[in-house]
Order: sequence, then C-alpha cells, then structure tokens
Amino acid sequence: MASSRPRRRGGGGPERVAENWERLVRAALKRDRDHHRPAGGAAAAAASAGGLGLAAAVPASLGRTTNIEQILQAADDIEDEDPNVARILCEQAYTMAQNLDPSSEGRGVLQFKTGLASVIKQKLAKKDGASIDRQNDIQVLWDFYLDYKRRRRVDDMQREQERLRESGTYSTEMGARAAEMKKVYATLRALLDVLETLVGQSPTDRLGRQILEEIKKIKRSDAALRGELMPYNIVPLDAPSSVANIIGFFPEIRAATAAIQNCEDLPRFDFDAPQLRQKDIFDLLQYIFGFQEDNIRNQRENVVLTLANAQCRLGLPVETEPKIDERAVTEVFCKVLDNYIKWCRYLGKRVAWTSLEAVNKNRKIILVALYFLTWGEAANVRFLPECLCYIFHNMAKELDGILDSSEAEPAKSCITSDGSTSYLEKIITPIYQTMAAEANNNNDGKAAHSAWRNYDDFNEYFWSRSCFELGWPPAEGSKFLRKPAKRKRTGKTNFVEHRTFLHLYRSFHRLWIFLLLMFQCLAVIAFHHGKIDINTIKILLSAGPAFFILNFIECETPLRRAYADWRDLDPPAAQLNRFKDPVDDTTRQRKVLEEKNARNSDSIYFRIYVLVLGGYAAVRLFFALMAKIPACHRLSSFSDRSQFFQFFKWIYQERYYVGRGLYESISDYARYVIFWLVILACKFTFAYFLQIRPLVGPTNVIVQLHDLQYSWHDLVSKGNKNALTILSLWAPVVAIYLMDIHIWYTLLSALVGGVMGARDRLGEIRTIEMLHKRFESFPEAFAKKLSPHRISSRPVAQDSEITKMYASIFSPFWNEIIKSLREEDYISNREMDLLMMPSNCGNLRLVQWPLFLLTSKIMLANDYASDCKDSQDELWYRISKDEYMAYAVKECYYSAEKILHSLVDAEGQRWVERLFRDLNESMEQGSLLVTINLKKLQLVQSRLTGLTGLLVRDETAGLAAGVTKALLELYEVVTHEFLAPNLREQFDTWQLLLRARNERRLFSKIFWPKDPEMKEQVKRLHLLLTVKDSAANIPKNLEARRRLQFFTNSLFMDMPAAKPVSEMIPFSVFTPYYSETVLYSMHELCVENEDGVSILFYLQKIYPDEWANFLERIGRGESSEEDFKDSPSDTLELRFWVSYRGQTLARTVRGMMYYRRALMLQSYLEKRYLGGIEDGNSAAEYIDTQGYELSPDARAQADIKFTYVVSCQIYGQQKQMKKQEAADIALLLQRNEALRVAFIHEEDAVSSDGHAIKEYYSKLVKADVHGKDQEIYSIKLPGNPKLGEGKPENQNHAIIFTRGDAIQTIDMNQDNYLEEAMKMRNLLEEFRNVRRNHGIHNPTILGVREHVFTGSVSSLASFMSNQETSFVTLGQRVLAYLKVRMHYGHPDVFDRIFHITRGGVSKASRVINISEDIYAGFNSTLRQGNITHHEYIQVGKGRDVGLNQIALFEGKVAGGNGEQVLSRDVYRLGQLFDFFRMLTFFFTTVGYYVCTMMTVLTVYIFLYGRVYLALSGLDYSISRKARFLGNTALDAALNAQFLVQIGIFTAVPMIMGFILELGLMKAIFSFITMQLQFCSIFFTFSLGTRTHYFGRTILHGGAKYRATGRGFVVRHIKFAENYRLYSRSHFVKALEVALLLIIYISYGYTKGGSSSFILITISSWFLVMSWLFAPYIFNPSGFEWQKTVEDFDDWTNWLLYKGGVGVKGDNSWESWWDEEQAHIRTLRGRILETILSLRFLIFQYGIVYKLEITAHNTSLAVYGFSWIVLLVMVLLFKLFTATPKKSTALPTFVRFLQGLLALGIIAAIALLIVFTRFTIADLFASALAFIATGWCVLCLAITWKRVVKTLGLWDSVREIARMYDAGMGAVIFVPIVFFSWFPFVSTFQSRILFNQAFSRGLEISLILAGNKANQET
Repeated sequence: MASSRPRRRGGGGPERVAENWERLVRAALKRDRDHHRPAGGAAAAAASAGGLGLAAAVPASLGRTTNIEQILQAADDIEDEDPNVARILCEQAYTMAQNLDPSSEGRGVLQFKTGLASVIKQKLAKKDGASIDRQNDIQVLWDFYLDYKRRRRVDDMQREQERLRESGTYSTEMGARAAEMKKVYATLRALLDVLETLVGQSPTDRLGRQILEEIKKIKRSDAALRGELMPYNIVPLDAPSSVANIIGFFPEIRAATAAIQNCEDLPRFDFDAPQLRQKDIFDLLQYIFGFQEDNIRNQRENVVLTLANAQCRLGLPVETEPKIDERAVTEVFCKVLDNYIKWCRYLGKRVAWTSLEAVNKNRKIILVALYFLTWGEAANVRFLPECLCYIFHNMAKELDGILDSSEAEPAKSCITSDGSTSYLEKIITPIYQTMAAEANNNNDGKAAHSAWRNYDDFNEYFWSRSCFELGWPPAEGSKFLRKPAKRKRTGKTNFVEHRTFLHLYRSFHRLWIFLLLMFQCLAVIAFHHGKIDINTIKILLSAGPAFFILNFIECETPLRRAYADWRDLDPPAAQLNRFKDPVDDTTRQRKVLEEKNARNSDSIYFRIYVLVLGGYAAVRLFFALMAKIPACHRLSSFSDRSQFFQFFKWIYQERYYVGRGLYESISDYARYVIFWLVILACKFTFAYFLQIRPLVGPTNVIVQLHDLQYSWHDLVSKGNKNALTILSLWAPVVAIYLMDIHIWYTLLSALVGGVMGARDRLGEIRTIEMLHKRFESFPEAFAKKLSPHRISSRPVAQDSEITKMYASIFSPFWNEIIKSLREEDYISNREMDLLMMPSNCGNLRLVQWPLFLLTSKIMLANDYASDCKDSQDELWYRISKDEYMAYAVKECYYSAEKILHSLVDAEGQRWVERLFRDLNESMEQGSLLVTINLKKLQLVQSRLTGLTGLLVRDETAGLAAGVTKALLELYEVVTHEFLAPNLREQFDTWQLLLRARNERRLFSKIFWPKDPEMKEQVKRLHLLLTVKDSAANIPKNLEARRRLQFFTNSLFMDMPAAKPVSEMIPFSVFTPYYSETVLYSMHELCVENEDGVSILFYLQKIYPDEWANFLERIGRGESSEEDFKDSPSDTLELRFWVSYRGQTLARTVRGMMYYRRALMLQSYLEKRYLGGIEDGNSAAEYIDTQGYELSPDARAQADIKFTYVVSCQIYGQQKQMKKQEAADIALLLQRNEALRVAFIHEEDAVSSDGHAIKEYYSKLVKADVHGKDQEIYSIKLPGNPKLGEGKPENQNHAIIFTRGDAIQTIDMNQDNYLEEAMKMRNLLEEFRNVRRNHGIHNPTILGVREHVFTGSVSSLASFMSNQETSFVTLGQRVLAYLKVRMHYGHPDVFDRIFHITRGGVSKASRVINISEDIYAGFNSTLRQGNITHHEYIQVGKGRDVGLNQIALFEGKVAGGNGEQVLSRDVYRLGQLFDFFRMLTFFFTTVGYYVCTMMTVLTVYIFLYGRVYLALSGLDYSISRKARFLGNTALDAALNAQFLVQIGIFTAVPMIMGFILELGLMKAIFSFITMQLQFCSIFFTFSLGTRTHYFGRTILHGGAKYRATGRGFVVRHIKFAENYRLYSRSHFVKALEVALLLIIYISYGYTKGGSSSFILITISSWFLVMSWLFAPYIFNPSGFEWQKTVEDFDDWTNWLLYKGGVGVKGDNSWESWWDEEQAHIRTLRGRILETILSLRFLIFQYGIVYKLEITAHNTSLAVYGFSWIVLLVMVLLFKLFTATPKKSTALPTFVRFLQGLLALGIIAAIALLIVFTRFTIADLFASALAFIATGWCVLCLAITWKRVVKTLGLWDSVREIARMYDAGMGAVIFVPIVFFSWFPFVSTFQSRILFNQAFSRGLEISLILAGNKANQET
C-alpha cells in the first residue's frame, strides 16, 4: 500500500525506528498476498494499492463476527487521499478487535493487534511533524464522508440506478462500472459504520445528534448502498433491483422470481420483509420447518435457475410481466420428484398429493422447493436417497395440512426443546449421529464390513414398508437409530459384505455353471471320440444334475449368512424345493445311466428325465424371452402387487427397490447376444480341438498304467489310478479354459471397436496434410453442427454465396481457437498470423482462407505462368488442380485491386480502374496471354511486395513518400513491361495520366489504410506474397496439430445439432481437491534434485518450442530464472507456464473456464439482446468479436448456463495455516470471476452442557472486488462430514452449490480445450435422446473421450498413455455398444437431477467404496439409467509417469476392484443382468482382474504340476512305460497361452486404436517402437501388480487410497525404495517361479532335451526377469555406476538399521518388515495364509529323495532326517548371528567358537563329499530345498506371530527374515552392479526410457548427469 507521507526532515532517531517498524509490519501483513497482483506493471501497482494490505491480515476469528476487514479495507483504499481518516479507521478497527478478543486468544489475533497498534502509533507520531488532534475525529470523518460522496458522484449514480430500476432496463455503462461502484459503496458503508460507533446511540453535542440523524436518514433511504454490497452467487435475488448485474433483467429470471414470489393462496406467516425483495415461498418454508438462512438463499437461486432454464427450453417469455409456463413447472416437478414417486409406488404408499392434475403450479413449485431444501441441508444423509424420500414424504404431508389453513405455524416435527424450529437439529442430526457412531465402529476401515452399517445399509432400511414404523419425527429409541454397543447393535440390511473369494461364484454363478457344464459336455464328447449317439446323449444329460447341484451350492453356500435380514431370504418351502430338485434329478440320472446298456433305450426313466429337463428348460426359456420384451416389464411395473408378477420378479431376483427393469430394446439385445455367441463359438471350438481333445489319449494311457515307480515315499497315489498325475495334466488346461474367454472378448471387441470407430469417422483427419486438403469443407460442417440456428436466421443466400456465408460463421470461432493456442504457447505469433482466418464479411468476391493453406502458392503459380507456352485455359487448368492455389491467385488479384483503389485518388484511381477493367475483359475473352507478358509477372510481384511491406507499418511522412515512390515503380513495371505493347501505348497516350505524370501529381496523395479491415487486408496480401514456408510445417507443435486435427475431424462425426445458448441445457463442472499442487512456486521451479535438474530446466528441454513461444509472448529473449525475478508479472506468468504443463489445479481451472469463454463467444454471436436494454450492440449482420468477453449480456448468459465449483475440502485450514496452496487458490479466484470454491470450515464452540466441541460448515466463496474471498453461503453441518472415503465426502458437501441439469465431474489432473468446449452444447443435447439412438432409456451419464496429455514425458508415460487411451476410447466404445458401460472416473457428464435425487455422483462407505467413481455407474444402471459414450468431444487427462507412481495407481485400482467383488452392487448386477450382458459386465470389471490373477495362477499351476511329476519321478516312469510324457505339443500350447495373455493379444485393442487414428504404417511403427522400449516388460510387470493387490484385498482387505503424486519424475529412485515397494508383490513371487523352473529343469524329463525345456519355460523366465528387474530398467540412471554405489550404501544402512518406536519403514528394515505384516488381522486370514504357505514343503520333500547320498532310498526316515539337518542349520545360524553385545560374558570366546564352527562345517562338507555319495550338486540342491522350507516356516511364524512371540522365538524369526531379504536383494543387485560397469548400458537405458523426449529435442543423458553447461551453450 503506497502511502503519501511527508518526507522526514531529520535522519535517525525514534522516527527512523518507527518508520522501519511500520515498513516491517506492513511487509509482514502483505507478504502472503503479494503474488496476487495481476500481470502488467500499472495493473499490479493498482492492485497493490487496491487493498491487499492491512485488510488481508485480519484473523478469521475477528472477521467472522465484525466488519473489521471492511473498515481496514476502506482505510487501505483512502490512505492516499487522507491518511488522517485512514488512521481513524485503523483505530476503530483496533478498538473493535480489543473488545472482541481482549486476551488475544484467537489464532493470529495477537500478531494482528500488535502490527495494527504499531501502524497507528506511527501515524499518531507524525503529521507534518506535529501530533494529531483526536478530538476532531468525528468532524474530520464526517467532512471526508461528504466530500468523498460528492467527488464520486454517488447521488447521481443512485438517481441513475433508481431510474433504471423503475424502467426495468439495463445500462451497459453502469454494468461496466459495477466493480468501481461496489468499491465506492463498500468504503461509504465502512465510513458510516465507524461514524455511527463514534457518535454512539445518545450523543450529547449538537454535531453528534446531527450526524446520527443524518446516518439514520441515509440508512433508511440508501437501499442501493446495501443491495450492491450484498454477496450473491449468480443471481442477486436478495437485491433484485441491483443494476450492477444484468442477469436480473433476463425475462426468464424475472419470470422464475415472480413464480416463487406468488404467495397469494398461501397462509399468512410472520415475516420481516426485507426492503430489497418481496417475501416468497422459501420464506414460508423457512418459517415452517426452520431451514438455515443460507440453505434458503442457496436453494432459492437453484430453483429460480432451474425454472428459468426449463422455461427457456420451451421459449423465452415475451410478455411485459413474464411468467413461467405450466409445462416448464411440470417438467421440473416430475424430474425432481421422480425417485420419490417411484419409491411410493414400490412401497404401495400414496404420494403426498392426490394427483398430478390436482396440484396447481404454485403447489408444484413449493414441493420442488421443499425437496431441494431437505436435500440441501441433509449433509451425509444425501447418500441415502430413499431416506430423503421418507423425510420429504412426511414433511410434504405436514406442509399440506399447513397450506390448507389460513395461518401458518411451525411444523411440530421440527420444534426443538427450546421452542425454536430447526430441521437440522430435529431431523438430520439424529440420523447423522447414528451413522457417525457406526462409522467410528469400523476401526478406520480395518474392521470387517459385517461389523458395522454403511451408507447402503441405512438407505436400504427404507426399501421396506416397515420403515414407516420409524415414526415422524424419527423415534430416538427405534432400531434404525440405535447406536452400536458392545453386545447390542442393529444388523446390516439385505446384504453383508463378507471377505471371501466365494463372492465371485455367488455373484456370477451363471457364468461359472455355464463354463463348467460346457467343459463337462465337451469332455464327454471328446472321450467318446467325437461320436454323438444315444449313449453319448445319455451321459451328456448328466449335465442336468450337475446344473442343479451347482445351483444348489450357490443357494446354500455359507454365504447365505450374507443376508442379515431373514425376511429377504427365500421361503422355507422354496428352499426345500431347491434342495429336493438336485436330489431327485440325480436319482433319475442314476437310473438312466443304469439302463444305458439296455436294449430298450426308450425306458420310462429316460422319458421322465428328458421330460423334467425339457419342462424346466422351457419354463426358464419362456420367462427369459418375456424378460426381453419391454412391454412386459412396463406392464409389470404397474402391477407390482400382482401375484403373477411378484413370482415373475422373484424368479429373476428383482426383489429390491433397485435393479428392477434391467432390460433393453430388442435390437440392442440382439446386438450383444450375437456378439457373445461369436465369442463363445470361437472359445469352445478352440477349447475342444486344442485343449480338451489332445488330453484324452494321454489321460486314458495314464489311467491304465499300474505299478509306476515313484522316486519318493508315495503317500496318496496308490489305488487311485494316478489321480494326481492326471490332475497335474488337466489343472493348467482347466485354468486356461476358465480365463481365456477374456482373450476372445479382447480380440472381438478390438475388431468391433475398430469397425465402430471407422463408422463414426474417427481418424479421417489424422495428419496435417489431410487437414489442409479438407479445410474447405470445415465451415459448412461447423455451421450445420455447432451453429445451425445462425444459418436459419440468415437470409437465403445464392449458391455462390453459401460457402462465403458458412465461412463467415466459422471464422470467428476458428480465430478464437487459434488465439487460445497462442495463449497456451503452442504456436508463435507468426504461426498465429498464418492460421487466422479473415472474417469473410467484406465485399471481396471470394472466400478468404487462412494463409497457411495458401503459403508459397503465389510463387508456384508464378513459376507455372513463367513456363506457360499454352493458352490461358491451359494455364488456369494447371493452377486449378490445386484449389488453394486458385484461391490464392484470385485473392491476390482481387486484394491488389481493392488496396490500390483505396490508396490513391483522381488520376491514380482512374489508372487502377482501367487497368483491371482491361485485364478482366482480356480474361473473359481468353486472350490474357496476349494482353500481358507472363515473364514479367515476378517483377510485378516484387514491386507489389515492396508496396505492401511499407503499408503494413504505421504511417509517417517518410513512409508516405516511400509509398508514392513504390507506386510509381509499380506503375512503370506494369505499364511498360508487364502489359502488351498495344495496351502500353494506350496508357502512354492517355492524356489524363500523361498530364498527371508531367505535373508530378500522380500518386502524390496517399490514403493510408486506417480501417481495421483494410489494414488486415494489406497485412494478409503482404504475407501471401512473401511467406514461402511449406504448409506442412504449420503449426510445428505436435500438440497443436493433434488438437486441430481432432477438432476438425469431429465436425464430420455424428452429433446432435447445437441449440442456441439460451435454450441449451445448463450444466456445472465439479472438481474435488484436497492438498495437491495448485501452482508451482518459483522455489519449486528452480530447486535442483540430486541430479542437478530443476523442473524449469527439465521443461525447457522437453518443450523447447513452447518455451520459445512463451518468451516471445511476454516480450523476452533467452532468459534464465534469475532474469525473471526482476519482474513480478513475468514471474507470475512463468509460474503459470510451468503449472500449465504439470498436473495442477491451475491447469484444470484454466481448461474448465474455457466452457464459459466458449459460451460467451457463442452467446455474443447469437446476438441475444434483452428488450429495453440501452446501449446495446447494433443489429448488424456480422459482429466483430473483439471484446466479446466484456459483453455484459454474453457474460450473464454464460453464467446462467455454466457454473464451476472446486471443492477444496481443507481450504479453510490452509488459509488459517497460511499455506501456499491457500494463497494460490485465492489467486485463481481472483483471475477467474466465475470460479467458486467450496470448503469445510471448522469452528471451536461450546455445547449446551459446557463441553468444547467442533462445529462444521459448508462454505462457498468467490473473489470480491478487492480480490479477497467473499463468503456467499455458509451452511451448518450436523458434524464432521468425513464419515467415509474422503473424495466422495468432499464431493457430497459441495454438490449443493452446483447448478443446472447436468454436472461434469472433473479430477484436478485434467485439462480442457476451447475448441472442445464449443461442442459442449451438442453433447448436452444427448440427454434429450431426441433421435432415440440410445435405446429405450434416456441417457443419465454421458461418457466422454479422454486424451492423456502426459504421454510425451517418457516411454513409461507413453505406455500408460496408450493403454489408457485404448481403454477410454475403443474399450468404452464397445461397452456402450454392448449396453454395459459404467462410470470409469472422469470426465463423464451426469444428469444432475437424476443423480442428486438418487444418492449423488459417487458412493462413500469406508473401504468398500474405495473406488468411489465406478459405483455411480453401478447405481445409475441399477436405477434404470443409461450410460452412453461419445467420441466427438474430448477432455485432457494426466496420468502417472513414473513406474512407482503407476504401480501405486494400479494397486489402488486393483484393491478397489477387490472390494467391488464383495459389494452388493456387483452382486445385484451379476444376478439381474441377462446372461450375455452379465458376461460383458464381468469381463470388463472385476472379471478383468480375475483373469489377470488366473493368468499368474496358471503359471503356478503348470509349474507346480511339472515339479510334482519331476520330483516324484513319474515323468520318467510314464515315458519309460508308455513312451509318452505329458504331450510336448500341449506344453507348447500352454506356453503360447502365457505369451498370448501376457503380451500379444492384450495389446490388440491398442494396435487397433493406432490403426484407426494414426493409420496402418504409423500404427506398425508405434507398436515396434514400444516393443523396442520394452513395453512387454512393463505390461508383464503390471500384471504382477494387479494380481498382488487384487488377491490380497480379497483375502485380507487393506485396500486404501494411495497417493501417487503427480509431479515430474526425473529423479533416480534408490534401490532400497524400489525393494520396499516391490518385494512382496513381485520379487518374492518371481523368485518362487524361478525356483520352480530350476527344479523343473534339474529333475524333469523331456524327450527333446534342453531345447524343449527352453521352449516350454521361456515365457515363465520372461515373467521372472520382468518382475525382478523392471523397476531398475525403468529407473532413471538405474545403471549409472555412481548411483549404484550410493544405492548399495543406502541399501545396507536401511537393512541393518534397527527399528523402534517412531521409526518409519523408509528408514529401517525392521519397521518396514513389521508394516508388511499388518494385513494379516483375522483368524480366517491366518488359516488361508497357512494353507498357502504349506506349498513350499514340496521342495524339500521331493529334493531329499533325489540326492545322491540317499541312494534311491524312499523311506520316510530320509525326509525326517532332512528336518534334523534343517534344525541343526538353524542352531548354527543362531550361533553365527550371536554378537558380543548379546553375549557380554565371553565375547572373545564367542568369536573363537564361531570361527571353529565355520571351519568344522567346511571340513564336514568336505568329508561328506570324499567318503560318501554326497556331491556338490547335492549341496546346491539341499540349499534350494532348505531355502523353500525356511521361507515356509518364516511365513507360518509371521502368520502366527502371537504364538511365536509367546514361545520367545520372534527375534530369531526376525533375523532369519533379515537374512532372506538380504539374499533376495543380493540376487537382484548383482546383475545391476555388473551392467553398471559398462557406461554404454546407462546411455542405452536413457535412450529407451526417454525416447519420446528425444524426439522432441531432449538430451536426457546430459540432464541426468547434471550437465548445466548445456543450458549455456
């Protein structure tokens, strides 16, 4: 703040101290807000002086209850005018602060008061060297007030406002001055408040009484003073007469406001009517139910905007007193209360009104308002939509009774104990407290799901008529509101989420039964050699009993306990029947088989059996077909109480409120049935011929073999026909059979997705050359799709003018897109000039295209002309072959004529006119080549170029003379060289010109181009003549090309035509934010990592062209970060430039605000002007878009249609703690006036019983005129809103502040583009489903394509980008086609009303809803929604770019899918979808992870089977007896299956996407490049990540949000960090597979020898290598020698460091080891871990019998002796690990004993080798055996930790575990050390890892080495 203080006379002394102290105080107060200054020097100074001083430092505890902040803001504003008055205001603020908090207990109060007192003291000490007389403060303040009011012409402004209010019109001038007016009014208000306080209520002096009387008079009359300062969100409803906002003058807003103010037929109620607005129905509802004031204000605006937008869709009101149409009210009423009406119908309850026809318009609005008010204050109860229905039902009935009376009274249900009325306290708080108590019972997500009620349990209580037993208001002692106690708690409702893999069978039992029965049938046919006769058929009929048994297992599985409410179980009779069916059917089948060989095959049993099966199949088939007919479902929905329909729905398990009516149209049904029939046909054909039939022969042989020789002591294989051998043969085949259906789905979906994409015209424009060729067709396509109403509003044009009309519509939008690319620094200024398109609004007779299409065309045409030896027609034919060359020639000709004609007058104009007339006549006659000399055309061009080169500059006297000279030169060349001799003579003898030349008057007077259109024309002609660049290089930036290509391609795709902005569907964008990066600070940009690389340096090298464009935009040359520190505005621009290239909130906000910019442009061009508005734009046909963003009506129209809310959950805490994130968010608010920030505010309070409590509020803020936060709404919550998962709770608290009919959910790592924002209107039209191309259900979620913008950072980022792009494009395209697309994250667009009345846009129950987003899709589908996918619009998306980030992300998603397996949503969808839809749903959600896990399990099953055969010796025995060993062909097939699943086929969708959108050659090149970058290693590694976290989550739980971080990953990850992250998920499993492979190779038998081993196991070895070394292959500098040395030191320090209390796992191996065991918490988990760990015992059992020392002895004693050896080894290990610290008595003796033991062991081994059959190979084999057994014992010890600790063995176990981790680390580290010796390996790795960056000019090797010299060179 710049103060105008007099210069000090003397130096030093107290004055200098006072001034220094004031400077220090002010600097401290302003420090955190300095960077809020906008760009630009003067603007920055103005902003600084505008109030970012003392007012910004007011603590929150003082600012909430007083106007101290406003007073200090006024002091800041007027200090330059009168420092004495500023001093008075500061003193008053200090007094108020002292009175409010005398002991300075509040946060920051003491510092604030100290600083403020110092400023006041300094002010009192000086005023021209004299002290200030404080006795005259009141007089001084009053005089200043009067003078300030006079100088600001406040009275005139008020009179003008009053006149405008009375006339109902809006002044654009007043609107433009709105910000200034608000500042003036705020200052006046502060002055009045201080005057009133100083004078007091009973002044004794005359002046005081006069002032008080004047203040009262002003306050009574000055309504505008309060109205203009009243905070509002979008519509100033509390001050509707405000002239500072045009929105209030829109007719639809006025009509909606009048509708809610219609209180004529309502009862009377006590209401203090505010002066600025009339009372309305919201005031009545507040009086009756006690809703909070800000909830009333919030929903008042929500309802007004909802009604207004509904009216706009029907047509704008045109009456003088506009009114809302009855149809608009009914539409809103039916949509808002749709779920309530369905709920009443389901429960058989009558709705709160008699009939829809009987409810008048006013009552409908009241009921809508009541629902929104109950929802808006419901807090966490918003997650319970049917609970809200119950609340609304009872409140509506109460309201109905009150409305029928003449006098309103408070509702009895909401009257509190103190007599007040509070909906929050009486209705919401009791429910919230019960939910909070249950949430506290979940032990931070660690408790079993069955131990507490989640949101779904609470909500589903209201799915039964018994919910009405709860009473109204809800009875506190009810079962529903019972809080959990130790032995008494309310159970779950309808479903219990038990943690077991059996959920997969229960939820999708139809799939597993189908696969098992088909396997049985195929096996029967295969064992009958493919013959299908009567005997085969009889055996095939055994599938009947199998079917019933499997169904019985599904029904009677222990999972029946999942139903906590026994009412919802099947009736006992039904249970008995379902039990009897399989028993009876099995009996019949046994009879049939007994008679199989009887002569009479037509036995009675056979007939009965066939009849029973056929009858059952016929009934099920009949019901299945009926279920596919929509009419049957519609009939059943109206006949819920009919016994027949109840039975029908019971058959299909439609027993609950959700999940009913999951049917599609016949065409959609046929579509996905055919899709799956193709897949199943391929799958079963493959399974029969290549999996099952080849095993029949070997199986028959093995069964017949007897007396096989085992090499170990056989315990289980005698007398069972080699069952284990057969199992080892068949098990991997069965595993593959169960999961390979996903491969077939992948293949066919890729094919179908590719065909669909081609049909949708994706990839038609995939290169810049294609864009050039088709540019001529863009304007028409754009106009018809994005601006059709502007075509219809134009006069009918002639055919020749249609293209020009389309171009004039297209050009302003295209130019804004190009400007946005320039603002984002993707193109340079020169490229922008070449890409800009003329308006095509002038009288030029052709379409003017962007110059980049016409570059170098004139030069090429000149060459054609110079070489021309034919006729004029032949020359024009050659030129016209290139249509843009023809356009360039025409434009050059016409522009030259127009420019020359405008430059000169008199004789000069005559010469121009005659010249072009002669040329035109010559062209018409076809004699142009006779008229002119084409050889001289280039000379004419050079003269014309020289002329335009002068004209593009600003006019000066010297330039004017130069233009005259250039014109004369042009005249000479044209007349005497260019024209033919006959024309030359005519011009030479033309007396008019001859006289003017002789008198030197020719071209003496020049009319310099002044008109903007003419100046643009001159500039364009100059560029047309001079630019020689190839159009293929414009734009150069790859991202700019991609965006333009996609946008132009999308214009030809199928999309609904856009409605006018006034008629479009309104929408909100919603972004949850916690504490991620908002804006990078300069420190973060410049700080270097351990490699010497800063973020800024890194980005400069990755984006060199964008960096150069940025420097050009801010007017700088090559600059370093030090140079930027001199300019705060450039520093801020630099911070934004970097932040816009990261995954920051600033980037997301910029992208989403493009929606508003696009809407403002579209509204401005549609010219919707309000009747009666003065100063409006003219109604000219063509509008200049310059300054459209300042158009009040365009801004207002955009604000009505678009809202952006960022839910910054802890923004309040960040502000209190003065965090950088809070300051950056405030900066974003200041730069984006339409941005709103919602956050949860905490306050300390005291309860009624005197205890300290926390109070929570949902707040919404925006930036005020001073750039500070202005609170709009503050709604009290019943308690801490975070009861479940953080992100959905964050969304839920802020969703009440959204507006519109749609809501787009956006993560804070997303981006948007202006050109895509222009298509949002088209996308929203999909909700109307006018074309009925989305099926029989209207869309409720619109899926949107994503572009992953992080793909260019590194090869890893590229892999993730390609994988994600394939999923969000081709994958989602196919899912929507198959009618099972869900909500897979953002940026989908929700039907807002549909979802907020059905639980919101996500679910929030702890842990089970960890993947909160996808449950929105589940919920929408279960509630008869429809989710579509659209690819003509895209939104940017950031993804993780480092391997650790990617692994954490995939772990989070896999864990979330593990929880989904247990959820009721997946269970219901799996049960209620028809069979084929269920298949798609399974294999694209949890089934994908099941198949991934099955892939890994297949490797284990195959290898363990082979190891069993090898160790038991059966492989050799079988081959010796039967000359057969496991079918080598089968092994090859299995091996191929592994390769298929791991690498090849899963990449098919990605390859198809490449082909579709890049072209075949680029697709092949991209795929080969990815393979060379080791993408197969990455995808194989990801396979392990998904398997580990998915399996662990289902077994033990532990799914949680894993913060991945979204920064730039350029640092080296230490070896120990990678080991900690991947040890248990990858390394242990990889080493186990390696151990299996080694045992198999060592002891297995294969006919083909080692080559066969290699072929069979190569894919398994590839998996081992990928899982062990991928973290180091993809680690920057992973093979640099110095880094390797440092990693080893860090690894050993971590491994040997002792843990302890407070020591984290990152610092100590012991702490990390303890953390890794935390997931084993339950007895069930321990038992499962024990069973899984026992598999390692097979190694020791098998290997000991293979040792040479055993001499083929198969006695069990051999195995027993091996355990004795193992125990001895453990004891020796204990002795060796004993340290002197633990054996303090004899340290020297201990060391001596250890040495003797070592020597003794070596000697013993040597003696064994020499004197026994023990060999070196036996030694290594024993080591392998004991390593596996030791790991088994270690796992068991960890599993039963408490028992081991009780036995006192835990320390020993920990030391053994440390040894194992050291050994595993050594196995991995040694190869890294070896490769680090060779420098070229590190270079090669950098080339692979950062190859994408290399293609953009990045020298990553120099960066990673920290070679900053590269920056200087």
